[in-house]
Amino acid sequence: MSDTTFSPVAVPAPIPVGQILPWAIFAGLLALLAIYFVGAEEGATSLIRGMYVHEFVHDGRHLLGFPCH
Repeated sequence: MSDTTFSPVAVPAPIPVGQILPWAIFAGLLALLAIYFVGAEEGATSLIRGMYVHEFVHDGRHLLGFPCH
């Protein structure tokens, strides 16, 4: 004899797009800012004077395939 119990599966509630959209835009802007600093922050396009940012993200540049020297 077997005792079988049925437990209903909980269905997750959908998250409204209005709640996700501001966070998605914020994450996209942060990603663009990170790509700028890793990929283009040197030379003529530099926003920050000196080579501090370039040296800080130097290994990340090579890991992502951006040439720098």
